[in-house]
Amino acid sequence: MRVLIVDDATVLRKLIRMTLEEIGHEVVGEAENGFKAILKCADLKPDVIFLDITMPEMDGLTAIPKLIEKNPSVKIVVCSALGQKAMIVQAIKSGAVNFIVKPFEKETIKKVMQVI
Repeated sequence: MRVLIVDDATVLRKLIRMTLEEIGHEVVGEAENGFKAILKCADLKPDVIFLDITMPEMDGLTAIPKLIEKNPSVKIVVCSALGQKAMIVQAIKSGAVNFIVKPFEKETIKKVMQVI
């Protein structure tokens, strides 16, 4: 699958990228906020987006409906810190298909990709 990774933390983007590539997925791009993700989504046409909730410029919750508008078939996996349950619920209601809680293990990413 073609994946776009959106997180303001470079180290987390690298961890997600390494894990996805290890299991055979193509990371087509990275973005550090929702605004840049929307711009890239139109051109890159990812199948899956790993999307952080809390980011500068445009957060993940604001970006979800705009990303789906650009690419209606995209599957969005929200990445969230512990204690953001209300935001996760809101993300799912907005169109996200799954979520992972930070900090996470590589195995968590593998499991999420198996069910998408």
